[in-house]
Amino acid sequence: MPLVEANGIELYYERLGDGPRPPFLLIAGLGAHCTGYDDAFCDALVELGHPVVRFDNRDVGLSSHLPATAYLLADMVADTVGLMDELEIDAAHVVGTSMGGMIAQLLAIDHPHRTLTLTSIMSSTGEPDVGQARPEVLTALLEPAPEGEDRAAAIERGLRTARAIGSPDLDVEYHMRRQVSFWERGVDPGGVARQAVAVVSSAHRADGLRELSVPTLVIHGAEDPLIHVSGGRRTAELVAESRFVEIAGMGHDLPPLHYPQIVSEIAALVANAGGITEEDDAA
Repeated sequence: MPLVEANGIELYYERLGDGPRPPFLLIAGLGAHCTGYDDAFCDALVELGHPVVRFDNRDVGLSSHLPATAYLLADMVADTVGLMDELEIDAAHVVGTSMGGMIAQLLAIDHPHRTLTLTSIMSSTGEPDVGQARPEVLTALLEPAPEGEDRAAAIERGLRTARAIGSPDLDVEYHMRRQVSFWERGVDPGGVARQAVAVVSSAHRADGLRELSVPTLVIHGAEDPLIHVSGGRRTAELVAESRFVEIAGMGHDLPPLHYPQIVSEIAALVANAGGITEEDDAA
C-alpha cells in the first residue's frame, strides 16, 4: 500500500500516469477519499500529458486517523507539502474541491513556489459573508452515523447527502460508485467532524488571496447549495490572475457530465501558464 510519512503522519497516495511534466496534485474535500476524484476524471487529466497524484487527507480513508488531535487547515497544508517532499515533487498544478479548494488556496498563498497553477472548485475564501450554505442542507450534511451502521445503510445515507447537496439532475450511478468506494476503504465520522472543525476554526484567506500571483482558475456550480456560488465569485475577485467559470446545472459535486468543460478549462490554465507548449503537442 503506497504510504508516505509526511508531517508526522502517514498519507496514502496514488500516482496515475507518468512522464516528465509536473503533476496534477488533487486535494479532496471534507470527508472525501482520494477516489472521490474518480478514474475517469484522473484519466482525462493524464491525457493532458501530466501525471496525477491523488491522496487521502488526514482522518480519511487509508491515511492516519487522529482521534485525539485538533488541527487547522494549515496543518493539512503542511501534510500536503510533506507529501510533495517525500514524492520529490518540486511544484505541481494544484486542484482542490470544497475543503480541498481551501487547502489548495492556502498552499498557494504560503508556498507559491510549489504551486504552478491553482484550480479551486466549489470552494470559498473563509469569509463569513460569502459562500454560506442553505440551513436545511447543513442539517442533512450533519446527520450522524448510527452506531453499528451496516454497508447498505451507510451507502444510502451517503446518497441522501448527495441528493441534498449535489446537482439537481443527480448522477446516481456516479454517487453510488463514490459511496461504495468510501465504505470499502473505511468510514470515520469522527475524522470528518475533526476536518469540519479545522475548516470553521481556520482564519479566512482573503488577505493572502489578494496578494496571490499564482495563475488561478475558480470553478463553481451555479446550483451549489452547500457553498454558495458567491464563495467562488469572491475567490476570483480577490485573485488578480484568475478566471472564474460558473457552471449551470452543477451543485456541490463533480459529476462526469461536466468533466469535458472542467478539464478543458484546466488545460487552458496550464497552457497559459507555460505548462504545455506547441512542441509538446506536436510530440
